[in-house]
Amino acid sequence: MHYNVKLDTFEGPLDLLLHLINTLEIDIYDIPVAQITEQYLLYIHTMKELKLDLASEYLVMAATLLAIKSKMLLPKQEEELFDEGLENGFEEDPRNELVERLIEYKKFKEAALDLKGFEEERSLIYTKAPSDLSEFQKEAITQRALAPSVSLYDMLAAFQKLMRRKRLQKPLATKIARQEISIEKRMDDILALLSGKAGAIDFYDLFPSPEKEYIVVTFLAVLELMKRNEIIAEQAENFGGIQIIPARKGAAAVGYY
Repeated sequence: MHYNVKLDTFEGPLDLLLHLINTLEIDIYDIPVAQITEQYLLYIHTMKELKLDLASEYLVMAATLLAIKSKMLLPKQEEELFDEGLENGFEEDPRNELVERLIEYKKFKEAALDLKGFEEERSLIYTKAPSDLSEFQKEAITQRALAPSVSLYDMLAAFQKLMRRKRLQKPLATKIARQEISIEKRMDDILALLSGKAGAIDFYDLFPSPEKEYIVVTFLAVLELMKRNEIIAEQAENFGGIQIIPARKGAAAVGYY
């Protein structure tokens, strides 16, 4: 079974690397290449497992990380034979070029966030005469405070934990009748489940079946509902549990697209 789903959230491999550096609280000037490469390849594997369209630039970055990792593992005498960048006893760090690219990308990303903030502030300025907004007062008072926004990377991390949990809970011998299920059908099921609940639903409760195809379809259905702003994913803290609620119960939809 194949699912041709294209997600526009990924801003490129540098964005993924910055996410990993921030999540793992790594010094960008002293990147542990082995650790960051392992985590990067884990995300790439997860994307392939979900059959998401994977741009070639992600694979190029994976190859770059592996090359840097291999070069750093070379014995010093071999490095001296292959590295032409040695001058006056100074050995160039193979991570330098990657660090420079990450720092430059980070500056542009932060500048983009600043510009977005200016845009939001400007959108609050009106030149028309004051209007009577009393009819919206009740809605404003009852709006709930949103938890920190959940990114697609957080959702992928939750999916990785879910797959590990399902593998551990899977019985040694099972016999499951194969049944095709569409993403649209799971979207309807999830919305129906949420409509019957007074509060939030834990992300893992949306995956009662251990069958891999069922898990993948359900996860893609959740992403599509978030894209359409029909549900909200909330996470109280980093690495914490993710709660799913209907968008109408939140103050505003938290979109990651």
